[in-house]
Amino acid sequence: MRSLTVFLLASLAAVSTAAEKPNIVFILADDLGFGDIRCYNPDSKVTTPHLDRMAREGMRFTDAHSPSTVCTPTRYSILTGQMAFRLNYPGVFTGVGGPCLITEDRLTLAEVLRNEGYETAMFGKWHIGLSFLDEHGQVIDDKEPPKETDRAIKANLGVEAVRRVDFSRAIPDAPIHRGFDHFFGTACCPTSDWLYAFIDGDRIPVPPTEVIDKAKLPGHEWSFDCRPGLVAPDFDHEEVDMVFLEKSLDFLDQHAKEKPDKPFFLFHSLQAVHLPSFPGKDFQGKTEAGPHGDFIFQFDHIVGQLLAKIKALGLDENTLVIVTSDNGPEVGTVLNMREKYGHDGARPWRGVKRDNWEGGHRFPMIVRWPGMIEAGSVADQTVCLTDVMATCAELVGADLPNDAAEDSVSVLPVILGETNQEVRDFTLHQTISLALAIRKGKWKFLDHQGSGGNNYDRGKLAKLNLPNTAPDAPGQLYDLDADPGEATNLYDQFPDIVAELKSLLDNSRESGRSVPAR
Repeated sequence: MRSLTVFLLASLAAVSTAAEKPNIVFILADDLGFGDIRCYNPDSKVTTPHLDRMAREGMRFTDAHSPSTVCTPTRYSILTGQMAFRLNYPGVFTGVGGPCLITEDRLTLAEVLRNEGYETAMFGKWHIGLSFLDEHGQVIDDKEPPKETDRAIKANLGVEAVRRVDFSRAIPDAPIHRGFDHFFGTACCPTSDWLYAFIDGDRIPVPPTEVIDKAKLPGHEWSFDCRPGLVAPDFDHEEVDMVFLEKSLDFLDQHAKEKPDKPFFLFHSLQAVHLPSFPGKDFQGKTEAGPHGDFIFQFDHIVGQLLAKIKALGLDENTLVIVTSDNGPEVGTVLNMREKYGHDGARPWRGVKRDNWEGGHRFPMIVRWPGMIEAGSVADQTVCLTDVMATCAELVGADLPNDAAEDSVSVLPVILGETNQEVRDFTLHQTISLALAIRKGKWKFLDHQGSGGNNYDRGKLAKLNLPNTAPDAPGQLYDLDADPGEATNLYDQFPDIVAELKSLLDNSRESGRSVPAR
């Protein structure tokens, strides 16, 4: 009781001294799995001292989820609080694909905070679509060709679309037109794209000039997924994350110097640890878990550098820091790391990136706010990254309109230790194919057969396929308390639970929202 009293008094003291609205730093890894860092998986083969320390000083979530099992829809949902399946857009953007999924009339997280007096900045990967213009001012149509399209044809289509861009023209739907005051980063996945060039604001100051020579890049089990795109002279595949880090550190320095009384929102969006695993030169060989292990180690270092800068600037006690991922770990990453190093990025869950099983969308999430978040606390409530928007809105006292953040619930009471109860009635999940699932308490219903993403009937994943305990059922029902590995499909045994969850899912789909009207 005494420790709780001390904590509450400390929290009240912090509130009284933090008269200004808190700064918010959101650090988003790419394809970081639940089992990749030590504070979630003691058997991880990579040391992650900064993340582990952050967990000791803050709160670690054990039931946090991405709204989708791939990049683009998750990032859309973080910035809008809306599940991306509602747009009926499957897959992810590549190259100069667009337009931006966030329409001009859609309220964003950055706009909410900017309206409350925040300076807003994003550095790193965007990947929500952009409109690139040709010499006539026309938007370039760069839709991803069908899966069965020959690789050589795909490569030619991707490169030719980039060649058609008039780089003297502004990008009309860049992040600075969606609520951010500052942006420096890449259109899509930084090192696996048709366009290897940096965007500054809404322009590419140093355009790509030649097709990348992949023979000059590292070659190993984690170096695939690098498209033969056009590269700019100042673009180094092995150092992109250090460029992003430098931009964020410079922003923090400048803001503290020039606008110390103005709160800020910093969205730091990394390449790490998405394939290809190209750790920076200073991190190569730093672990005994190969290049991908080095990449995880680099991610941990970057988090440490951002935390150290916040502390050095005297911003520690008035800054909420959130570190998480956009989905589960990649197929090739998991398989190769298990085989060569005994490292399991998906541990202990079934499934990987693209799958609706837990491994595809359950991942680490750590929050830190000294004096406000109890050190060493653990939250087991189910939360989703769509919740970032409502949480930040409540944190800064902003009212969200009814036509925004339709799938967002504030988890601020959980973060501040004000409740041990679930704050979500239920949680929706979607895959790259727009297959849907719903979670309520211990029950999880998948409104489809199989993973909803990867094919486990052939190839390297076939060895991971589990016996189908309800082969004739059109969906899947799991009791995650009794069966966290999702091995036994209870669809036929609990028809009432299936009917209830199916009804909730259908109503959420048809009504356009999963949270009550505001």
